[in-house]
Amino acid sequence: MTRLWSRNFALYFVARAVSLVGDAMMPVATALAVGPVHGTSGVGFVLALWTAPFVLLVLFGGVLSDRLGARPMMVGADLARIATQSTVAVLFFTGTPSLWLLMACSALAGAAAAMFQPGVNGIVPHVARDLQRANASIKVADSAAQLLGPAVAGILVATVGAGAVYTIDAATFAMSAACLLALRIPTHLAVAAGSSVVRDLRVGWREFRSRTWIWVVILVWVAYGITMFGPIIPIGSTLVGARLGDAAYGWVVTGWGAGAVVGGFGAMRVKPTHPLRAGAVAMFGWAVLPLAVVASAPLWLLLTGHLIAGAAWSFWSVMWATSVQTHVPSKLLNRVTAYEVAGSVSGIAVGQALAGPATLLVGGAEILGVSAAVCIVGAALLLAVPAVRNLRRDPPPIVPRYVTSVDTVVAEAPR
Repeated sequence: MTRLWSRNFALYFVARAVSLVGDAMMPVATALAVGPVHGTSGVGFVLALWTAPFVLLVLFGGVLSDRLGARPMMVGADLARIATQSTVAVLFFTGTPSLWLLMACSALAGAAAAMFQPGVNGIVPHVARDLQRANASIKVADSAAQLLGPAVAGILVATVGAGAVYTIDAATFAMSAACLLALRIPTHLAVAAGSSVVRDLRVGWREFRSRTWIWVVILVWVAYGITMFGPIIPIGSTLVGARLGDAAYGWVVTGWGAGAVVGGFGAMRVKPTHPLRAGAVAMFGWAVLPLAVVASAPLWLLLTGHLIAGAAWSFWSVMWATSVQTHVPSKLLNRVTAYEVAGSVSGIAVGQALAGPATLLVGGAEILGVSAAVCIVGAALLLAVPAVRNLRRDPPPIVPRYVTSVDTVVAEAPR
C-alpha cells in the first residue's frame, strides 16, 4: 500500500483540518451572535453576503489558481480571512458591531473563499500519491469538524462571547497559511503565451463540458442542491423541532456527522473499479433521510436515517473528488473544479432561498417527499449514463490518435 502520511500530506491535512473546524463553527456563531443584535434578517444578510461573492468569483479563483499556482492563492485567501475574522472579533469585543460592517467583512471573507476553494482539489495530487485515501482522510476531518464545530461554537458564544469564536477562526486560518507555506511543491505554473483571464475561463468551460461524466454529475447536483441539500436544513429543523424539540434535532444532526465519518473511513478501504458507479449506488441511501422526517419517525429511526445519509454523501464525495483529480489534467484541474463548485453551490443557495416560500405554498413534508424522489431519480440517472457508470478508477493511457510527421504525434486520452 502506498505510504500516505508524508511530510507534505501531513502539513496539508493539518491545514485543511484546522480550517474546516473554523468553518464549521461560523454558521452557528453568526446566528447566535448576529441574531440577538440584528434579528433573523440580519443573520440572513450576513450569510448571503458571504455566498454571493463566492458564487460570483469562484470561476476567477480557478483561473488564477491555474495561472499563479494553487498554494499562493490559498495562502493569500487565508491571510485575507485572518484580517476579516480578526476585525469582526475586535468589533464584538469592543461593543455592538453595525450590520453594514458585519456584511462587509462577510463579503470579503466569501470573496477570499472563492480564491481558496478551487485549489483544495488541485493541490492534493501534489501532496499525496494515494489520492483516494488522501481525500477520504480529509473527508473524515471535515465530517468530524461538522460534528464538533457547531457544539463548540454554541458553548463559546454562551460562555465567553462571539469575539472568542471569531478569534479562534482567525487563528485557524493563520495555522492553515503557515502549513501551506511549509509545503515542498511547485510554486507556480507557466502561463501560456497570449493567454488571458477570459481565454482561460473559456478553456476551462470547454474542458468542463467536453467531459460528459462531469457535466452530467453537476447537472444532477444542481437539481440535488435545489430540491435536497438546500431545503433539508430549514425544513427538517422546523418539522423535527416542532415534533420532538430542538434538542432532538441537534441529535439527528450529530447522527449525520457520525455517518459522514463512517463513510469517509469506508472510502479509505473500498476502492471500486468504477468509483462513480459505487458512489451513485451509495447515494440511494440519502433518500432515507427525508423519508424518515416525512414519516414522523421516532428519534432512533431519524438518527439512523441521518447516519445512513451522512455515510452515503461522504462516500460519494471521496469517489467524486478522486475521479476529478485523476482524470482532469493538472494544468486544468483548478478551473474545472471551479466550474464544479460554482454549479453545486449555486444549486444549494437557490434551494435555501426557495425553501421558505415553497413550504408556504405546498408544505414542508411535501417538499421533502420531492427531495426523496429526486434523490432516487438522480442516482438512477447517474447509473444510466455510460460515461458516468463506466468511468474507471485509474485513467486510461493516452494513445496516439494520428501522426502528422515522423517526430510529431498528436494524442488524446479518451473522455
